Amino acid sequence: MTYVVGVDIGTQSTKALLCDERGRIVAQDSVAYQPDTPKPLWAEQWPSVWLRAVEDSIVGCMRQAADNERGFVPAGVAAVCISSLYGGSGIPVDERMEPLHPCLIWMDRRAEAEVEWVRAHVDLDRLRRITGNGVDSYYGFTKMLWLKNHRPEVWRRTRHLLPPNAFVIQRFTGEVAVDHSSAGNIGGIYDIQRRTWSAEMLDALGIAAALMPARLVASTDIVGGLTAEAATRLGLTAGTPVVAGGVDAAVATLAAGVTQPGQHVAMIGSSMCWGFVNPAVDARHGLVAMPNVVHGERDAYVFGGAITAGAAVTWFRENFCRDEADAAARSGTDVHDRMEAAAAGVAEGSEGVLFLPYLMGERSPVWDGKASGAFVGLTLYHRRAHLYRAVLEGVSLALRHNIEAGARGAPALDERLVVVGGAARSDLWMQIIADVTGRPVFTIEQEVEAALGAALLAALAVRLVTEEDVRRGWVTLGARATPSPRARAVYDRLFATYKALYPALAATMHDLSEQASAARAPK
Repeated sequence: MTYVVGVDIGTQSTKALLCDERGRIVAQDSVAYQPDTPKPLWAEQWPSVWLRAVEDSIVGCMRQAADNERGFVPAGVAAVCISSLYGGSGIPVDERMEPLHPCLIWMDRRAEAEVEWVRAHVDLDRLRRITGNGVDSYYGFTKMLWLKNHRPEVWRRTRHLLPPNAFVIQRFTGEVAVDHSSAGNIGGIYDIQRRTWSAEMLDALGIAAALMPARLVASTDIVGGLTAEAATRLGLTAGTPVVAGGVDAAVATLAAGVTQPGQHVAMIGSSMCWGFVNPAVDARHGLVAMPNVVHGERDAYVFGGAITAGAAVTWFRENFCRDEADAAARSGTDVHDRMEAAAAGVAEGSEGVLFLPYLMGERSPVWDGKASGAFVGLTLYHRRAHLYRAVLEGVSLALRHNIEAGARGAPALDERLVVVGGAARSDLWMQIIADVTGRPVFTIEQEVEAALGAALLAALAVRLVTEEDVRRGWVTLGARATPSPRARAVYDRLFATYKALYPALAATMHDLSEQASAARAPK
């Protein structure tokens, strides 16, 4: 029997799994962690955390397979593929490939001054035409400028800026390469039409072209073989091919079997990404574009998303539900199940409470790093269950907002909506999404998404599967929720209110952001 390993480096955990050539999951393991948030709106991670998590999760899979899979031997692993969260600035490494600074990840919002500089000094129409993307502190190129401006000693010593998956692959193989999806997701410095770094934009932004690795590869390309040292640490065989992988949202979309225009998937983990495959890219629609992880030379993965989704749930749980968490721990139950049971008793629309999920600024279609979260409509009548349901509804309304914006540039979209990620474990949330969007919701029966997509890329790279196998995928989709006409009418009205709130509150949000910055400034 022949096997592949798929790994996904996420914001809050890394997952690895071992599959055979038919897609059967033989073993899986995960390692949890949290990003560092040393200041408000900052989010960063030392790459050693990711590297250790990848190694530990692969080793965990190897141990499980040795114990439970008859006839398994490490030499039977044909390839390893690694996908990862969008690494924002990338990891600044020196000549010896040693990290110099934490990676400023996708949710980091510190580069607002750099955004204003770009808007004042760069031809934005030209940037959008070349890159297929806009300007915001979400994008990695503005975070790179922050490092240049605020960490000059790091910038002077930096040899390359590596996405998380590229950094780990370099550690495993000694080879430096960046997959096209990760390069395109940086925005600002990647030519989406020519599928290469943009010398024009690098020059306009003042970023040396030498900082960008010269080797750009497809997500199905083999970057190199495991070194003997890495193989020993992982329990694998030296020389095992390591495949480039890509950005987790696109890889999770592939895992759901999406390879054709019109199919669309919402990945709801720490953030929310709703995306589809399309040959055409138009930055005027306000979405993010990058080469897709299959047929990336032709197709783009285009997505919009909320910057906090599951992260908003985590924030609410940790700050307002500690007694529920303690009670769940004592009873051996899941705190989310308890919270969901209470919220299920609240009517659609949370009886007049609406939540804006802009807890780290917001991505599309708002694109405002100074936007902030809000509960609107609170009265003395409302309880915690109302607020929790409002959080789930707020993220779902943000999803609808992105579908509405994205549909203008998308091919005719399938009626059904596939949802992957941690949110798919919640029956209540899946019903809310169906009711808010008016679309039947399907989910993957296997809870592995991007890691399984990475395994599929590995199998494709070493020709264990065909492109027809990729189109069919390795997952089973199941119907989870059907929209209720009565609930849809409630949410249609609520959605109109949701869209009106940001324009009405934006100036106040910005003023509060400036007041908070002034209060935190050294006296």
